[in-house]
Amino acid sequence: MHVDHLLRLDRLDLSLVWGDEALLGQEIRGVTATDLEAPARFLQPGEVVLSGLVWWSRDGGSDKADRFVSALRGAGAVALLAGEETHGAVPVELADACRRHRIALIAVPAHTSFRAITEAVYLRQWGELSRRPADHFALPENVRLDLDRALEADATAGELLDRAFGHLGTPACHLLTGSGRTVARTTGSAELPAHRAAELLRGAHGTTVRVEADDTVFDAWHLYLPEPGKVPPRVLQEIAELLGRHRRRQDRHRAARLAACAELMDAAGAPRPDAHRLHGALASCGLGDRAAYTVVVAVLGPHGGGGADAVAALTEALRHLPSVSFAVAEGLGGEAMAVVATHEGAGGELRERLGEAWPLVHACRPVAAPRAGVSEPVAAERGLNSALVQARYALSAARAAATSEARVAGLGDLDGLEMLMAGIPVDVRNAYRETVLGPLLGSGRGSHAMLLETLETFLAHDCSWARTAEALHVHVNTVHYRVARIEALTGRDLSRIDHKTDLRAALLCR
Repeated sequence: MHVDHLLRLDRLDLSLVWGDEALLGQEIRGVTATDLEAPARFLQPGEVVLSGLVWWSRDGGSDKADRFVSALRGAGAVALLAGEETHGAVPVELADACRRHRIALIAVPAHTSFRAITEAVYLRQWGELSRRPADHFALPENVRLDLDRALEADATAGELLDRAFGHLGTPACHLLTGSGRTVARTTGSAELPAHRAAELLRGAHGTTVRVEADDTVFDAWHLYLPEPGKVPPRVLQEIAELLGRHRRRQDRHRAARLAACAELMDAAGAPRPDAHRLHGALASCGLGDRAAYTVVVAVLGPHGGGGADAVAALTEALRHLPSVSFAVAEGLGGEAMAVVATHEGAGGELRERLGEAWPLVHACRPVAAPRAGVSEPVAAERGLNSALVQARYALSAARAAATSEARVAGLGDLDGLEMLMAGIPVDVRNAYRETVLGPLLGSGRGSHAMLLETLETFLAHDCSWARTAEALHVHVNTVHYRVARIEALTGRDLSRIDHKTDLRAALLCR
């Protein structure tokens, strides 16, 4: 395993601070975690060093950093993985020292544990051992042959688990996604609620092995055994590799369905819906002739799209809902779109169930809080276009919410003018703002900025002259003068409720 292999593991979310191609190509022979200021005597050549940087402080500055990195260089360390939790970021002084001594420097975010990095290194090394000639395999030959036959016969993941662990007495083992969804478990293993499974994957109990496949942080598979040491590491790695082969076979089958899902989303979003085209697209996705359909639109973060990752996140969230049939594909602007087969009146139920799964998906990548909008159910294919519009408006409400948490919104969340305005296209909002507030938006005029502030404060204080004056720290007569100027420039009368609403809506379009 080389240093740059660590950077390619999405689940670790590591980022390169400094290091050239030669340094990143060095082989990793081991891992040591330390927060000693002088760690040289505990290090071995070829190791990566994990440090929470507890030893570093700003009063020591560059001298402390230089001594620490010099010790790593002298001991033959190949990289420093520095935790960001203690200081909020990797100190610049440490980066400078790594450049001087030519030690690759990698930042470790607060949500990534050192244990996860250590396991990634050693499990990769065990995996490389298990790929050597047959006499190095850890699984008995008859078990390996049986598993190969089962894999070719399209056995389920649960059947593969039971066969793989049968010769060891079938210990408790769960195949979990990062959000805690159980893909399969060995016979006799206790059922794990998703929130508890997610906690166990991120905790310090039991043994966890990542199943390597072409996946994302949202839908990656993990083998979890609650009793550590119950199964030899090389055996676990071989089983994980077998499940990786099973996963890749599944993904190839699903890939054939992606084109049908994309066609369905394209047909649903067409300006003039074609009932015949929609009917065929739904049938191709296995969703034909259902009682009703609900549309969900999702993005990662309050402002971003997310592309394939948003599709993976929404797919994973919907898989938490038992017995729900759906199709997901990427929509315009990188958003994820899903058509879900439901029954009439089930929009609120779907939103509630999706809302329960959404925080679990968010925990897989805490830096990008997913947002989703859910439409009301529609009873026929022709209604999918209007359902898509509803879902996008609901998504706007989720995006407008002042929170960093994962959020799922429905039409019921459009409970205020701000939420309603958020769903209007940007070019339309800009045109409305210019039309209503145009005279107050002149660039380079300080008085215009003052009038805008006065208008916003006046409306926020329910058009109270006294409270507006108090908030702006001016005399009440000044407020009267400024409001008169606003009315003259905009042609609106702030004693009329409709004109107040016009101005408030225009302010929200900024």
